[in-house]
Amino acid sequence: MKNNLVRLQKFMADCGVASRRKSEELIENGAVKLNGKTAVLGDKVNPSVDKVYVHNKRVVMKRKGGKRYIMLNKPRGFVTTMSDEMNRKCVADLVKDIPERVYPVGRLDKDSEGLLIMTNDGEFANLVTHPKQQVNKVYHVTVKPDMTAEQAKTLSGGIVIDGRKTAPCEVRIMGRTDDRANIEMVLHEGRNREIRKMCEHFDLEVIRLRRIAIGNVKMGKLKKGMWRDLTEAEIRKLTAK
Repeated sequence: MKNNLVRLQKFMADCGVASRRKSEELIENGAVKLNGKTAVLGDKVNPSVDKVYVHNKRVVMKRKGGKRYIMLNKPRGFVTTMSDEMNRKCVADLVKDIPERVYPVGRLDKDSEGLLIMTNDGEFANLVTHPKQQVNKVYHVTVKPDMTAEQAKTLSGGIVIDGRKTAPCEVRIMGRTDDRANIEMVLHEGRNREIRKMCEHFDLEVIRLRRIAIGNVKMGKLKKGMWRDLTEAEIRKLTAK
């Protein structure tokens, strides 16, 4: 992480806010906030993680070609759309401070949470979602009642849902508490509500469903409802063929 740090005034200049000297003046005058706190000269930032505001306006690094690639920790209760005719809460509400119009790559249903990638790069989105790429998606799922080892084995081999067999996947029981099981599922396809339907096949109720990784990109400790830019390394991981 330290290798990604740059001086705050350089970051501001690179973003087109002002020259480095003028940026230093803005910092000294208390006009700059870093992650919610008034910045001081000497502060350094990680452009992919830290949030900088000048006069309460978000400063965003300009990317080549105007392309943006972000990860969002989607909370429950938000639909994965940019607008909704039923006036439900949308993920668009969580990224409204991004000047570019980004859209979701794939989806998470309203009651699911976790890692959602958003972009304005159509070619990138197609690479990540195309079945031929087989980009793994990792989920932590809590179900009740308890899942048996035999059920986990059957699910991993594929079952018929809506007239079509699911692709083989990885199912691992991580732990059990009372009448519930915490499982990890790694899917290689992205059918609508697939995990919920797979569990319903065995009369298992999904209590919590959280996506923690897409390919080799992990959500880590990103807080619910927050977003950050993907690093160049993460973008390469997702588009590697």
